[in-house]
Amino acid sequence: MPAAVYHDRHTIFVASTRTPLTLEEQLVDRRTPIQFGRALAELGIASIAAWTPQAKGRIERVWGTLQDRLVTELRLAGAADRDAANAVLRRFVPRFNRRFAVPPTDASPAWRPLPKGTRLEAVCCLKYRRVVAADHTVRVGATILQLPATRGQRGYAHRRVDVEVRLDGRLVVWDGTRELLVRAAPADPVQLRALASARLDLGRTAPTAGSVQKPPPHHPWNRVEPETKLYDRIQRERLSGSRSS
Repeated sequence: MPAAVYHDRHTIFVASTRTPLTLEEQLVDRRTPIQFGRALAELGIASIAAWTPQAKGRIERVWGTLQDRLVTELRLAGAADRDAANAVLRRFVPRFNRRFAVPPTDASPAWRPLPKGTRLEAVCCLKYRRVVAADHTVRVGATILQLPATRGQRGYAHRRVDVEVRLDGRLVVWDGTRELLVRAAPADPVQLRALASARLDLGRTAPTAGSVQKPPPHHPWNRVEPETKLYDRIQRERLSGSRSS
């Protein structure tokens, strides 16, 4: 693992300071980290955001060099598929480093071994804190997860759990010590994105206006009482009388 990650202040790395704090954030006096920041914190990797124009310009110059020079190299080599592009890249990187690389002040590697027991699939995912409803269900966007029943133990109602959306599309409910529920990934998982509008459809189509079921004719909602029928008839007679006059 790297000791630190140096990045700009894009909202995919850090939470935007323009959005107002939520009530929970005001109570703890800090912003809730986004998915990227949360993963770095769980792995113990420092997150360094660039606040100076010089730091921003440095990475922009590197991208400008690579995007311009590397595209030219690919075109001159006639690379038309991934294998050919990788072959060009293997020749290009050593030449580029010999010309532009700067020797580090400290030559010791800054990478650290991954701690034993680290479950990367539970860190590199989309994770949301939820409160279990009274019927032992957890809602994530448009998806409702039913937790299994407990035997001889205290139920999960009103407990806080973590819902993890794994990179392979699986949904995992985790209480911090054990997995309560694991739902397999759908056959054709959608692209994973962080919840921006409290909506998450994994292999499930949300009901539309045309697919909503209507109650049958004998349903109590469709039952008309005799008093209502009499009132409607009187109103129609009054309306017809006023029109004829």
